[in-house]
Formats: sequence, structure tokens, C-alpha cells
Amino acid sequence: MDIIKLGKITAPQGIRGEVRVYPYTDKLTRFSEIEAVYLNGRRCRIRKVRYMKNMAVLKLEGIDDRNAAEAVRNQELMLPKEELWEQPEDTYFVDDLVGCSVVSEDGSPVGMLKAVHSRPAQDLYEIESEDGKSFLIPAVKEFVKEVNVPEKRIVIHIIEGLL
Repeated sequence: MDIIKLGKITAPQGIRGEVRVYPYTDKLTRFSEIEAVYLNGRRCRIRKVRYMKNMAVLKLEGIDDRNAAEAVRNQELMLPKEELWEQPEDTYFVDDLVGCSVVSEDGSPVGMLKAVHSRPAQDLYEIESEDGKSFLIPAVKEFVKEVNVPEKRIVIHIIEGLL
């Protein structure tokens, strides 16, 4: 079963078992669209969702007080791919992108996608070159020309100073 990481519990919120979640999703409000998440391999129904700044605050079934919420701090929330919402075109799951080989438009190897960093303006792709150095490129059409998830390959446009 393929699973996707939806977010990470960062801290308890209050005394009634709510948890603050840093989302890995494309939209903060995705937690309102799903019925349950998996936490430590156990399915937990989402009883309540609200949002504070860039965080989701969730009330999960089975977490009923601050001590229980504290016990799941730094845990990641998961969901099987078959339970996910429909992805818009040109939108990808981070887990599908990490590990993709990155090449220039002429086919020259550039490196491997090491991580995706979410920022307010756009995501940044962290690429590790073959010599072990890392650099960031904006995940925008000007630089990312093609993403082929089945072949685990990303084609980028390289401008002077990018690398």
C-alpha cells in the first residue's frame, strides 16, 4: 500500500487533545476534505479541524487530553494514496518527486532531487549534485520544464548562476 505523508504534529494545542499540524499538502484546507488519517499505523478519525496561520489544528479520535497530544508530538500523519483527493494537473506529491534524477534540457545530468521546501511564493527544489553539493531552484515553469514521475526524471532549464 502506497502512503503519503500529509503533515507533522508539531505540538499540543490547549488541554483537550487537539494537535497543531504543519501541513505537507498543497493547500492548508486539505484536512477538511478527508475523514481520517493514519498515526503510528492506526486509523484516527478527524473529529474537528480549524486553522491558525499556516497550521491545521486537529482533534483526532483517541487523543483526548494534553498528555495524549504530547505523546504524538513530532509524529507524521499519513494517508493511503487510494484515499487521496484528485490532484490538479502539474501538481505532484513530494514523496513522488524526492529521488528523481534531475537533468538539463540537453540531457546532461545535474543531480538528484533531495527535498522539496514549501515557501509562500513557491516551492523550492533542493538538488544534490553528483559532487555532493546542494542547491535550490524555484519550482516554477521557467526553471522546471518537465516532470516525469513514472520515469523518476525532472528536466530543468539552467540559467547562468543557477548552479
